[in-house]
Amino acid sequence: MPPVKHRKVVMLGYPSVGKSSLALQFVKGDFPKEYEPTIENTWSKTFVLGNDEFELDVVDTAGQDEYSLIPQSFFFGIHGYIVVYSVACSRSFQIATGLHRTLVDRKGKCLMPIVLVGNKTDLPPHNRQVKTEEGKKLADSWGAAFLEVSAKDPERSKLIFTKIIEEIDRVERSFCEEKKCSMM
Repeated sequence: MPPVKHRKVVMLGYPSVGKSSLALQFVKGDFPKEYEPTIENTWSKTFVLGNDEFELDVVDTAGQDEYSLIPQSFFFGIHGYIVVYSVACSRSFQIATGLHRTLVDRKGKCLMPIVLVGNKTDLPPHNRQVKTEEGKKLADSWGAAFLEVSAKDPERSKLIFTKIIEEIDRVERSFCEEKKCSMM
């Protein structure tokens, strides 16, 4: 098997959208019973995807709002971003848009591996404030992947992290293809 590939991703989003729940479901297979605000945690998990083995570090951040400063450490040595909002909170969707704008302002308009995640699909339909089509449209405008999930569902939660690895590989391949030169 080829050597283990190390990847580091940052989870961003409004407070209480489920970033920690998604990370814990992926890393430990556990859904937290109580809400505990996160300051910052880094979770690691090694897993196989296709023929490759990955060690994924997931930086689980404190919730951000429009006044939050995103630390420099979230811009250097980071391979990709998971931007999370709650389908039951339109404010969290607005904040997701602002977070993307901040990423573009700080990193420039380059190919950036991002997965936009609408969480809390397990809530009753009358709680929904953000339509699936709105999430898809936003992700498309960013050139990002899009998923709607419930952190209570281990398979859907795992899909987020599989998708970010695929997005990182897609961006890395496109960068390599752009840099190839041919000789005549």
